[in-house]
Amino acid sequence: MKTVHGHIPRKRFGQNFLHDPGIVARILAAVDARPGQRLVEIGPGLGAITLPLLRACGRLEAVELDRDLIPRLVEQARGVGELVIHHGDVLDFDFAALAGSGEKLRLVGNLPYNISTPLLFHLLAQAHAIADMHFMLQKEVVERMAAGPGEEAYSRLSVMVQYRCRVQPLFLIRPGAFNPPPKVDSAFVRLLPHPRPPVAVADETRFAQVVQLAFGQRRKTLRNSLKGLLESSAIAACGIDPGARPQTLSLPQFAALANAIG
Repeated sequence: MKTVHGHIPRKRFGQNFLHDPGIVARILAAVDARPGQRLVEIGPGLGAITLPLLRACGRLEAVELDRDLIPRLVEQARGVGELVIHHGDVLDFDFAALAGSGEKLRLVGNLPYNISTPLLFHLLAQAHAIADMHFMLQKEVVERMAAGPGEEAYSRLSVMVQYRCRVQPLFLIRPGAFNPPPKVDSAFVRLLPHPRPPVAVADETRFAQVVQLAFGQRRKTLRNSLKGLLESSAIAACGIDPGARPQTLSLPQFAALANAIG
């Protein structure tokens, strides 16, 4: 297998290393890191973004699963700034504990596409400790995150991300910007956690359950997908057609359904 600067990209880690200086410059401009901010990079890889961020803010924390990459990063950072690397799986990482009672974290990263959706849900659960997030993701995932009711890409991910964050797709990234190039286009997105959710939800676990059940079989009507949770009459009492399908419902309508459950 072809090496990238002496390192063999590992498929099981979803490694596609960014190397395009033009894209790196656009990412740095979008993040606009400043000294004193608490930046955390997810998956620094070979350091394409790590080192410029470190120069900009003086101190950077990073979460890296591939143990072999860590000594290289530490060596590259020598004399540039303070780089603190946490070795571990980002899906298990406690960002809220890292933030503690201090300033909220700013997260940046080229997220592994093979775990992007569960990772996003893991981060959304800790959004109270996060100031903003800037991520490279598969273009299709960013489209789903930003989609509204009635759009083909509208999904469970759309509703749950938008409940927690304002979504700002920023720019596309072609496969050639990475080594090895992925088989899909990528996009760079900014997520800004809401100070408080845009809709009132009495029970967030119930809300998540309603959204998951509704989209679990998206061709089913709400009458069928929510059977056992809500009767047709209760759905209609929310001003929602029990014969509607989930991709037509807005965030406030999902909140109304969740709040209607006794």
